[in-house]
Amino acid sequence: MTIPSWIRPALAVLLLILPGCSLVQEFFSLINPQIAPVSRMRESVIARIRPAVQASFDAETADVHAQIVSTHASVETLPGRFMRRAAVQSLKQPWDGLASIEVTGLLVAELAEGGSLNLAAILDVLEAGMDRTSEFHQPVPFPTTFAPDDHIEFMTATLEQAARHRDTAFADLTDAERQFLFRHGQALAEHYTPQISLFTEQTVAQIKATGRFAELLEERVNYAALIADAQALARLANGRWLRQLAEAFPKALPAGQNPPGITGEVMLAQRTSEGLIVIGGPGPNTYELDQRVALVIDLGGDDLYRGSIGASGDEQHGNAVVIDLAGNDTYEGAPMGLATGRLGVGLVIDRAGDDVYQLHQGSGGAGFAGLGMLVDMQGNDVYMGDRLTQGAAIGGLGLLLDLAGNDRYTSHGFALGFGGPLGVGAVVDVAGDDRYQCGGFIPSAYNAQDAPQAKPGDPLFQYDCFGLGVGSGLRVLAKQPERQAQSLAGGWGLLIDLDGADQYQSANFSQGTGYFFGTGTLLDLDGDDDYQAARYGQGASAHYGVALFIDRHGDDRYHSSGPFYNAGVAWDHGVSLTIDAGTGKDRYAIDQSTGLGKADYTGWAIFVDEGGADAYAVKLGFGEASEKSLAGFVDLGGNDTYALLAPASGFRPANGTTVPRPPGGFFSDR
Repeated sequence: MTIPSWIRPALAVLLLILPGCSLVQEFFSLINPQIAPVSRMRESVIARIRPAVQASFDAETADVHAQIVSTHASVETLPGRFMRRAAVQSLKQPWDGLASIEVTGLLVAELAEGGSLNLAAILDVLEAGMDRTSEFHQPVPFPTTFAPDDHIEFMTATLEQAARHRDTAFADLTDAERQFLFRHGQALAEHYTPQISLFTEQTVAQIKATGRFAELLEERVNYAALIADAQALARLANGRWLRQLAEAFPKALPAGQNPPGITGEVMLAQRTSEGLIVIGGPGPNTYELDQRVALVIDLGGDDLYRGSIGASGDEQHGNAVVIDLAGNDTYEGAPMGLATGRLGVGLVIDRAGDDVYQLHQGSGGAGFAGLGMLVDMQGNDVYMGDRLTQGAAIGGLGLLLDLAGNDRYTSHGFALGFGGPLGVGAVVDVAGDDRYQCGGFIPSAYNAQDAPQAKPGDPLFQYDCFGLGVGSGLRVLAKQPERQAQSLAGGWGLLIDLDGADQYQSANFSQGTGYFFGTGTLLDLDGDDDYQAARYGQGASAHYGVALFIDRHGDDRYHSSGPFYNAGVAWDHGVSLTIDAGTGKDRYAIDQSTGLGKADYTGWAIFVDEGGADAYAVKLGFGEASEKSLAGFVDLGGNDTYALLAPASGFRPANGTTVPRPPGGFFSDR
């Protein structure tokens, strides 16, 4: 297995912090094949199916592929500032780039199975996918006794170490620049849109402000120190140390000594230079939190959290942590106020219980010139989100990591693994039968041309999602070169579900979609899953976007409300790969849409089903290409059935047939 070049610096850090991890053994085996790994990461699906699929396309579409690669050779010169290496490599050499993205996702998956103890390593791998690495730091040693003062010293030293990294990260910024970054992060959460083509005084100001936001982050912020800030705070998630706290602080404070806004038993309230440290008791508590509180650790009980919950309070109070050890808890965060990083790090960890998260815009593991992380380790949880929530970032990192339980995720849009310009947003769910929903709130611009008389609620009325593994830039659509030059390339959006019978339901632009130099990835590693999408879904790209969708195993069902582009589709120089691996009996009811391998305007799109007795229905597609594009449909095995509802002249898909579809298209059922 080839480790992507941009991940190797992160693996060097893993060698220091994860000496027993199989990833490290894998890394050593690459350096020295005589060192056998303890265990192996999941096999790359792309590596397995690529030889057979690529050989077919080389035989039929080699010239078209070469033309696309030649066209994309100078992609870095196009308007779209701050392109990321993963997108550029995938546009230049699709097979190699997409394979690297898959391996990176599998590294994240393996680390996630190790629990919250691997949080620092997960951050390194995700950030390496955005060409960013952390700086080395010596961690604060854990206490070796149950003496309260030793634990207070550990918590204080950890907060102070993280603060020093944060100070280093933003040392080159003026006070006015810090204030701007902090405030514009909220403006992005409220108003970000992937494309601007109407130039009013307001939109021109938004373009300029977002460009300045990106420039400051890329050119003036020491991002390596910012990652180190997050990794220092992540040590507070250590389970062994957290279990010691109940013994170190066995008695509650006298009545009347609770900090303002906190009810229930409080075992410790300690003021430090970085803010208040609070340890809540094992019973129910209520926490009304603001920027005064740097660290809350709650020992148990059914608790209620409100306000700024593990979120950056202002440009001076960038770091905040909340850790809850047990109980069925309710979190009602303010906008930008739950596991949100702005000019710092916001971290929320819930270790057990069936929890409810009410997530207003810009929260739930969200980063804006900062890193926001939400980790839930056990329980059947409910995440109810607005826009830019649940693993979402613009100019930073947003991570939602859920380790167990049958969970429910809902969102308005730009959520559930969304990476905007200079952002990496990821949702990683390790186990359980989960439900993901995105859309139904943000009307689509396509309504004006497709259904101008339709109203919200009508069957033809469309909504946008931009979620469930979507990377998107800020595309300034104009004829003037000076306006085009203000465009910002997209980041990386990633959704990984490791196990369970899952349901995915979403609107336009979703489920592994890349838009304007953004990279979108959805990896479902096991289970019988149901996918319901709309326009541009299930592995779709547009305007130099990169999309990867892989379902590795199970009897899966695919649906779309359409009207166009699902499952291995690319538009305007996009690159997309959709794979359903294994030999499950899959059903593709795409009869309201087009796809299953379709590309237009120099797009590159391939759909592959590895095997099983599958059933296909689609209006148009099956390896259909136009305007100098490459598109392919390949089913590698099984007795399949086909329905092409609007058949092209002379083409009828059938089991056991291979049909070239010039120019640039190819259908193969083996």
